[in-house]
Amino acid sequence: MSRRADHLVPDLVERARAGEVRAVARLISLVEDESPALREVMAALAPHTGHAQVVGITGSPGVGKSTSTNALVGALRATGKRVGVLAVDPSSPFSGGALLGDRIRMQDHASDDGVYIRSMASRGHLGGLAWSTPQAVRVLDASGFDVVLVETVGVGQSEDEVAAAADTTVVLLAPGMGDGIQAAKAGILEIGDVFVVNKADREGADRVRRDLRSMLSLGDRPADAWRPGIVKTVAQTGQGVDEVVAEIDRHREWSERTGALGRRRTRRARVEVEAIAVTTLRRRWADVGGREELDELAVAVAEGRTDPYTAADGLLSAFTD
Repeated sequence: MSRRADHLVPDLVERARAGEVRAVARLISLVEDESPALREVMAALAPHTGHAQVVGITGSPGVGKSTSTNALVGALRATGKRVGVLAVDPSSPFSGGALLGDRIRMQDHASDDGVYIRSMASRGHLGGLAWSTPQAVRVLDASGFDVVLVETVGVGQSEDEVAAAADTTVVLLAPGMGDGIQAAKAGILEIGDVFVVNKADREGADRVRRDLRSMLSLGDRPADAWRPGIVKTVAQTGQGVDEVVAEIDRHREWSERTGALGRRRTRRARVEVEAIAVTTLRRRWADVGGREELDELAVAVAEGRTDPYTAADGLLSAFTD
């Protein structure tokens, strides 16, 4: 099977770059399954990446992320852009697959060849994203999509990972979901490039916007620092969505002009390389019987016969000796 996948990689990449949806889907499946052909896939895609605008969409459960993503897709398609969507869902405890299936809520674009929507299971990975998200973004980028929207699980205070995975991070809030103080506690003020107060037709939307503006004004910012915009929307009707697109474009222009885009993408690549290296080390460690050694060391630490640092040095010695 692996030899067959290896043989198919050049053909799959060529077809994906030509816009064939089936080939794009197959490449992302290879990513999710951690196929032995994944190294060849990434090597073949690398020269064609770096063109798509990656937009992360995050916020607490219930703020309307999927509805907002659906509306954003429509607004972006109206400008002629090809759009890829990676909707990261919680995993089913039974199948390990995506539990909510955001594609069900985005049926408006099901027949549009300029839109590709994929639900990805987080598979227990913390931080709101799936482990394979960066590689899936690369597939969509190399396949010619102008914008890649990455919608996170929505796990509350663990969403900062999306900021490292995107060129622009859109943070959604809604009336009744917590005030500006709660937003500050959750740490979203630091990760947001664009703030959206969704469900703005409900009571309290103006207060949420006012609280956000007050919180963002605190602290010293350099004169040339990015000033996040705050937009009110009603995603269900499309109200305000064009303004969100305008703010995303404004952030992209600022990022390119100041060099922030290149710096963010370099940090993203660094995190990706580190994650792959750590995962590879864990697998090699398991192959040499590291799990049994860890169990023994854990007992020794628990019984006070050694300390955790000495135990960790013992594990690392398998790769340094």
